[in-house]
Amino acid sequence: MDKTRPIIIVKKKGGHGGHHGGAWKVAYADFVTAMMALFIVLWLLNASKQVQEAVGGYFRDPAGTAKKVGSNMMGSGENFTLTTDNMPKLKDELQIAIKQMADFEKLKSHIEMTVTAEGLRIELSESSSGIFFDNGSARLNADGSRMLITLAQELGKLPNKVSIEGHTDSKPYAPSATYSNWELSSDRANSARRIMQANGIRPDQVTQVRGFADQHLRKPQDPLDPSNRRISLIVQYIIKNEDDEGAKPVAGNEPKTESHNSPTPHEQSPSKK
Repeated sequence: MDKTRPIIIVKKKGGHGGHHGGAWKVAYADFVTAMMALFIVLWLLNASKQVQEAVGGYFRDPAGTAKKVGSNMMGSGENFTLTTDNMPKLKDELQIAIKQMADFEKLKSHIEMTVTAEGLRIELSESSSGIFFDNGSARLNADGSRMLITLAQELGKLPNKVSIEGHTDSKPYAPSATYSNWELSSDRANSARRIMQANGIRPDQVTQVRGFADQHLRKPQDPLDPSNRRISLIVQYIIKNEDDEGAKPVAGNEPKTESHNSPTPHEQSPSKK
């Protein structure tokens, strides 16, 4: 007897044919990257030439060890040489660096930067209690050391020469003293040179170390004013000759060192009157 086979009905569900995986994520990431690149290009087209050179210098030299240029003086392109045209830019860069110091609010009224015929003059003036140096001494205090280290790290990036001057007020030492304002001004200038050369300034970058005592007062009408006691750093201009690839300091700043041979104040420094 024939047996009737069971009828088998196969039902197929409609819908998608399976899981698509993560391919869409890759496509979306490529789209976002392309949009970011577009925005960067549009931003660079509207940026200054200096910013464009700095960004281009980074991609050519990410470590920043090539020639110096750009807002942070590192990157690629032409050597960053400070002349009469761009010396004000250095002033702005130094002011930005100094403002990052912890005690800037306390020190700001004792820091003055002026673009002069010699170059950029940076003056660190004292108060009656002593801002950068101990009173009557060439020993730098903590604020003075931090300030000069900050300046040295910035100025050491430049090819420009630097001269350092020491100045005092007109308050004399005791008549019997063997130490005077001449020694104090010279010793303070040398103290500044030593700490700066140990923290960024090249050995051949300092051309002059001079002590003027009270012969160039900041306030001649008040010779005893504590602001007459100061250290002056002069970043000298560099003038490029058209017939010469090199550069030389502005005339009148030939390398020279002037300093008194005297004991350091913490070894022998009689108090002033």
